[in-house]
Amino acid sequence: MAVSTLFDLTGKVAVVTGSSRGIGRAIAERLAEHGAKVVISSRKLDACEEVVRIIRSKGGEAIAHACNVSRKDELQSLVNAAIQKWGGIDVLVCNAAVNPHFGPSLNVPDDAFDKIMNVNVRSNFWLCNMVLPQMAERGGGSVIIVSSVTGLQGSPSIGVYGISKAADMALARNLCVEWGPKNIRANCLVPGLVRTDFAKALWENKETYEQIVSIYPLRRIGEPDEIAGAAVFLAGPSASFMTGQTIVIDGGGVAGGRL
Repeated sequence: MAVSTLFDLTGKVAVVTGSSRGIGRAIAERLAEHGAKVVISSRKLDACEEVVRIIRSKGGEAIAHACNVSRKDELQSLVNAAIQKWGGIDVLVCNAAVNPHFGPSLNVPDDAFDKIMNVNVRSNFWLCNMVLPQMAERGGGSVIIVSSVTGLQGSPSIGVYGISKAADMALARNLCVEWGPKNIRANCLVPGLVRTDFAKALWENKETYEQIVSIYPLRRIGEPDEIAGAAVFLAGPSASFMTGQTIVIDGGGVAGGRL
C-alpha cells in the first residue's frame, strides 16, 4: 500500500454525532479534509449548518442533520438522510455524550443516571445496529466510539459518566467480534481532559486543572484537534488491521497517575 493512500478517505461517507463543536467538530472537519463526505449532527441545526459552511469553504463535502441521539426515531432519520444523500455509510463516529451530574456517585439522581446511560451507551448501541448491516453490504467500514479516560479510572466527581464510558469500550470490543467477519472494524478513542465546552467544569476549576496537569507528563490538557488525527487514522486504510482496540490520547495521564 502506497504511503500516499494511507489516510485517503476519498469517496467515503462519514456520520459524526455531536459534531457541531468540540472533539466531534474537529473530527468531522479533519475527515472532510481527507476526502470524506461528512454528515454533521447535533441537536441544533443552525450549529450544524455553521460547521457545514466551514467545511464547504475549504472545498469539502458535508450536510447538516439535527438529531437528539436519545430518540430512536431521530437516529433512524439521521441514518436515512446519509443513505439518501450519498448511498450509504462507511465511517460512523459515535461522539455525542452527556454528563448532567458533577459530584459523588452517591448523590446521582435516578433520572441523571438514566440520561447518562441512555445517551452515552444506548444511543451508540442503537445507532450501530442501524448502520452496520448496510455497512456490511458495502463491503465493510469503520466504527469509532469516543470514550474517555474516566472509563479506565475511578473519579470522585464524574463516576457514573466513567461507568458509561467503560461500557462504550465494551461495546467496541463486542462489535469487533460480531462484525469483524464482515470487514467492519470497531475501536474506541479515549481522550484525557480536552479543552471543550463539555469539560469546562474540570478545566475552568483552577484547583482541578492544576491537579490534572501536574499528573500529565506533557503538563497541559489537550485540544480538540489533537484527538481528530487518531479518528482519521482509524477511519481509513491506515488502520485496516486494527479493531477492538482502545486508543488513549491523554498527554500521558494514565501512565502518570489518575484523574
